[in-house]
Formats: sequence, structure tokens, C-alpha cells
Amino acid sequence: MHPQATTSDPSADFVPGPAERQPEPRPAVRWDTVRKVHLIGIGGSAMGNFAGMLQAKGFEVRGSDVTVFDPMRSQLVKWSIPFTEGWSASNLEWQPDLVIVGNVVRRDNVEAETMRARNLPYCSFPEGLGELFLPGRIPTVIAGTHGKTTTTSLTAWLLEFAGQKPGLLVGGVPLNLGTSFRLGEGAPFVIEGDEYDTAYYDKRPKFVHYRPHHGVLTSCEFDHADIYPDFAAVQRAFALFARLIPADGLLVAWGEDERVTAVLPHCKGRVARYGFAKVPQPGNLYQEPALPLDIEIVLHSLDDQGADFTLRTGVAQPLGYRNPLPGLTPGQVIGRFRSPMPGRHNVLNAAAALTLALDLGVDVEVAQQALAQFKSVKKRQELRGIANGVAVIDDYAHHPTAVKETIAAIRGQYPGRKLWALFEAESNTSRRKVFETVYPDAFALADQVVLCQPLHKEGDKLTADQIMDAAVVCRSIEAKGKAARFIAGVPDIVDFVASTAQPGDVILAMSGRDFQGLHGQLLARLAERAATGA
Repeated sequence: MHPQATTSDPSADFVPGPAERQPEPRPAVRWDTVRKVHLIGIGGSAMGNFAGMLQAKGFEVRGSDVTVFDPMRSQLVKWSIPFTEGWSASNLEWQPDLVIVGNVVRRDNVEAETMRARNLPYCSFPEGLGELFLPGRIPTVIAGTHGKTTTTSLTAWLLEFAGQKPGLLVGGVPLNLGTSFRLGEGAPFVIEGDEYDTAYYDKRPKFVHYRPHHGVLTSCEFDHADIYPDFAAVQRAFALFARLIPADGLLVAWGEDERVTAVLPHCKGRVARYGFAKVPQPGNLYQEPALPLDIEIVLHSLDDQGADFTLRTGVAQPLGYRNPLPGLTPGQVIGRFRSPMPGRHNVLNAAAALTLALDLGVDVEVAQQALAQFKSVKKRQELRGIANGVAVIDDYAHHPTAVKETIAAIRGQYPGRKLWALFEAESNTSRRKVFETVYPDAFALADQVVLCQPLHKEGDKLTADQIMDAAVVCRSIEAKGKAARFIAGVPDIVDFVASTAQPGDVILAMSGRDFQGLHGQLLARLAERAATGA
């Protein structure tokens, strides 16, 4: 049995980020009297799903946004949650007991100004989740620069398959579960822990509100350049995450990267470092891991059908070591697993999720069955269709490391086939010049690269000299001997690819959004080409 989480906030004395400040004062929320909730910014994926959670818990819910697009629009309509498009003070006339302020809402938003003028109680969605859904649960929070959505979804699936009925909130749609959220009835509540800031009045990472008892730290790299001024600030945020784990909790962390392991001394709880085991070298020599590991992955095969690997406990124990996984002894084989997900990064994701699930009481045999049946997540190496013999794949990758790992996974999944890598820089970091010199190496395993103009956002404050020059990136890729082309607009990309791709080609189109509808347009054009024999 695991102790229930408390509602205290151990992060109060340590606030990372550009502002380095505590949240601004605001009206106190009487959580026990909240019945009517209004969400400012309901059209976002996280906010829209949170609206669904609130309604499922019995609250009367309404919301507003400047516009609400599918798929969130269809979901809100399906749930019969009223929403208004366009900001207006009148949207708050129904006198809600609580206003949820979305992350996209600025201080000068008319509804935010009205809320403050009327002294309405308000909070962020992460705080609301923490206060209304997590007391009495075991918050299981997955954090890190990469792999959060997949690891969160897999952890929830392992627990669900084992009959634990976990709660869930994740920034994607796990195909096994079919929904981004569920209240659940069991003790674990699995949450994707974003390091992005909470709200305009609270610059702390969202995960500070989730009170993690069990957690994962998948990676630690520079990201969110609009929030964090440098890597040191990002690393302080993840050090805070480590500090949030209580003494009787468990932090599962990628142990092969010193950027991750540097924050682990901040953790008061058990720490299980996972990674690939040392491998045999010619002459029967062994390559020692750079850092000791508690959970080692022995990789037997990695191919187009996924991965076959064994998990075992490590044998290298540092001074002051205490066994992070009671009941297991050093060097013990935990079990052999088959994962349907391609790519080394997904083997790491699986190892993290398995370690969490096993510690939360899932039997090894049950975990083996559940992993073998995992269907991954929408927009994570998702095959959108095949037309004219050309496979079109959708993926969320936008950070250079994620782009590199995703291309490597697809290369392994489709060996010997021409691989196209199409990319839209759309996040607040990928659109900046910060990674302009890093992206060329990320595309090294692709045969043909196509980049479009970085996304322009309404109210964009980035100046022309701050935005990544995609044409420069393409020239750098060409200088490395790879075919690359800058095509500014998506319609022109569709024209070029649809008229050039040949049967057997694989097209990986990566964007944190919908790539302006490219995947569907491309499949339609390829189908037309097949029908006409062109």
C-alpha cells in the first residue's frame, strides 16, 4: 500500500523560471463551495479536456475562447458544454463560483480584467486539477523535455490493464483508452507534467500543482525559449520536480544523461535510474555505463515490429545507495518484454513506464501482456494512410532531439525505403533561431527534407531577426550531402511531394500542430495521382 498524497505545496520556497517570483495575490477560493466553473481559453486541448473532467465530476461548466477549432469543438459539443467564441465581459455574467484561467490568457484579456474587477475567485487549470481531483490519490506525474505523452499514456494503460482504474490527464489521445482524460476510481492518477509556466500570474511550472508522489524524469534539455532564458533555468525547474517527490515516493529517471542525474540529489524519495545496460565489445570487453543504473535494459532486437528487451536491476551501487525497488536484488532479471513501438527512445519510455507500474503493484506477467498490446498515441508515429503506395506518417516532434529520434525510429520501421522528412517549426522555441544550427544534424537519416516557413502566430512578438530561417537550415542540410528544399507554403509542399514521391516512399510530416492540414491534403493528392495513373 502507498500512503495517500497530501495537499501541501513543498515548492513554495523554490520558484524557477524567468520571473523567479511567487504567484501574485488573488481572491481565496473556497473549494468546498464551488459549483459553477467558467474556463477562459476553453478551446485548448488541456483546457477543453479539463472542462470535460469538471463536468464528469458534477460541476456546471461553461467557457469561452477567441475561436474553438476541431477536434476540441466537436468534443465540447458532444459533451454539451456551452462555449462562446470571442472575448467579452458578458461571458462572466452568469456569475461562476470559480474562473479557470488558461495558459494562453494574457493579463489584459477583457475577461481576465473583468474577473479581477468583480473580485471573482480564479485559479489556473493545473491548480484546479490539484485541488479538485488529486486529494486522496497517488499523483503519478511524468515530466521531461521528451517522451511525456507516450510514457504517460503507457503508464495509464499498464495500470488500466491490471485493473487499477487510474485517473488520467495527458496531452494526447492514447489509442488503447480512446480519451485524453478519465477520472478513474483507483488510487493512481497519471498526469503529463508540463514544465511550461502555469498562468500569467503564476510563472511556476505546471507540475508544481500536481503534488507528484511517483514521477518520471525522461530527459532534461533546453526548450520553451519564451519562458526559460537558458538551460540553467530549465534544469532548476526539473530540480524542483525532483524536490516535490516525498520521502516515501519514487522518482524514475533516465540515468544515462548527466543533465538528468544532476538534479537527482534534490529528491527526498527513492530514485530509480534507468537506461541501456553495458554491452559486449570485441575481445569480451565491456563498456561500463557512464553512471550507475538501477534498472538496466538489455536490448535483444529493435526492428520494424518494435523492440524485444529484458529489464534487470543494476549491480553498480554508489555510496549511500538504498534499494529504490523493494523486493528486488541487484542483478535480478525482472522480465522479458516485447514492445510494439519502434525506436530506442520508445524502449526508454517503456522502461520508465514499466518501472512505475511494477512499483505501483502491477505483476510482471500482466505488464508483459499489456505492453505487447499497447497501440501508442495519436500523432506519435501515426500512420495516417497509404495512397499510391506512399505511406504518410504524422508525428508531434518539434524539438531537434525529438526530430532526430523520430526519424531514426521511422528509418528502422521502414528499412530500405526512401524517407521524406517534412517539418513545420510551430512551437515558441522551434520557430526561434536558438536551434537553427542544430536542426541540420537532426535530419541526417532522412533522404529528402522539406521545410516550410515557420508558423506565424496572431499577435506574434517575434521580430524577423529572431525567427529561424528555414532556407538557411535547408542549405546547411544540403552542405552535408542530403537533399533538402525550402518551400514556404503548405499547398506548394503538397504539390511538390505528391508529384515527386514514388510508390514505396515513406513521408514523415512533423509538426506540433496539424501542419495546416498537410497530411490529409497529401493523401488526397496521392490518391488522385493513383486514380489517373499520372
